Amino acid sequence: MKSSFWQRHQRLSDILGIFAFIFAVTIGTILINSFLFQSFTVVGSSMANTLHNGDKVIINRLHSTWASISNKPYKPERGDIIVFENPQYVTGMREQYLIKRVIAFAGEKVKVKDGVMTVYNNKHPDGFNPDKEIFNSEPKAFTSHDGEWVVPEGDIFVSGDNREGSNSYDSRSGLGTVPLYKIIGPVSFRLFPFDKIRTFNYQQK
Repeated sequence: MKSSFWQRHQRLSDILGIFAFIFAVTIGTILINSFLFQSFTVVGSSMANTLHNGDKVIINRLHSTWASISNKPYKPERGDIIVFENPQYVTGMREQYLIKRVIAFAGEKVKVKDGVMTVYNNKHPDGFNPDKEIFNSEPKAFTSHDGEWVVPEGDIFVSGDNREGSNSYDSRSGLGTVPLYKIIGPVSFRLFPFDKIRTFNYQQK
């Protein structure tokens, strides 16, 4: 029986097999990072003490991908720690992507006074303190930059957890509110350091 071309050129077959495997892994990695899960390294101290410089986290892109497929804006939960594209980014800036906590949604008012952040909405016309009632007091106790902001339609209000002084560039301190379409996804868990692996899940209010 006559042998096939690939049987006669086994080495060529092996080489092509290796290249096919590398190609499949590369395409698979690109698809996973683009539509399912993506790793992100925290830079800076704006999220201390919840996240620290050098922490490696995994972003869940499933919800934002599905929202995009459904032609709807992705809306995170209050308290979610999200990664998003800097709405003020221009070519050459270092911080193209930022990581912050979701504080308030369209139509809600955020007030910072005497170091305390308060959110007002139809359900809570007298306001509530999300730091204590939802975020398990993870953000540092004092919040700087007194003021009042009403979140416009299609946007969210975000803040770092390290809010004293100029530690966090966010919706209070010059960044402004963030359009929903800029959101990459919420942080699902911290992968590194290994002794601080944890998941992130907060209850909407």
